[in-house]
Amino acid sequence: MFYRRKIILSLFQLCNGNVEKTKLQKLLFLYSQRKRESEYDFVPYKFGCYSYSANADIVTMVKKEFLSESEKGYKKIDKTDYLQTLKQKDKVLLTETIERYGNMSNESLIRHTYINFPYYAINSTIAKKILNEDYYNKVQNTKPNNNKKSIFTIGYEGVSLEKYLNKLVKNNIKLLVDVRKNPLSMKYGFSKTLLKRFCESLGITYIHIPEVGINSNKRQTLEKQEDYDLLFENYKKTTLKETSIQQQEIINLLNQYNRIALTCFESNICQCHRLPLAESLKLIESDLVVEHI
Repeated sequence: MFYRRKIILSLFQLCNGNVEKTKLQKLLFLYSQRKRESEYDFVPYKFGCYSYSANADIVTMVKKEFLSESEKGYKKIDKTDYLQTLKQKDKVLLTETIERYGNMSNESLIRHTYINFPYYAINSTIAKKILNEDYYNKVQNTKPNNNKKSIFTIGYEGVSLEKYLNKLVKNNIKLLVDVRKNPLSMKYGFSKTLLKRFCESLGITYIHIPEVGINSNKRQTLEKQEDYDLLFENYKKTTLKETSIQQQEIINLLNQYNRIALTCFESNICQCHRLPLAESLKLIESDLVVEHI
């Protein structure tokens, strides 16, 4: 079993086996904030801090009958003592978190996270209802507000889904342009259907433009930077010359959304075709601002 799932199951043990859905996310978040480099990352969702990855693990554990699900929450039905399998530091942090916050009501727990971590409340549909004016204004002031027209590029290699999405949110990106030829991934959350759903849940539009991508079979033998450079020289002479319509479409989308991001896999911009693509777009609109995040 993945270690991160043992954390969740141990949390259930410390809560006498039963946890409400909203409360589960908040408790896991508070544990994660205390640990800093945690098993799960979170995004600012409609009810505050939320981890899509944790939810996916919970769904899997329900299917495998470690947990059972009701309308309000989950119950641990597996009898294994997972708390004793944790690293000592994690066991202490998790125990302290539940001792401190486990008996708080849902509303109190939500209010606590909104007040102390206002960024995670920026998309909340209930913040105005449960916060006083000062705290609500603090949440509003935390919202990213840079509206300078820009194109960003972003890769998802080596980062969690939530860290990736937070980069989009914090840079106030309004449209994600997927420039992969084949928008499938073994990494959770980055195949087209899920990525589109997660982006749109955070108010970010998603569009896929496969014509400007590179066939995966051309990437199989890449080892050195020189191999990437040769691939991209060929890409400039072929794909970029054949996709002027799609590139103009991206410029049109920039003019419509003001802040957009081109996305592919590689974290190293020098090893991804989104760099020559962005450079080609600058030839169409010379004052274009491009930033790699």
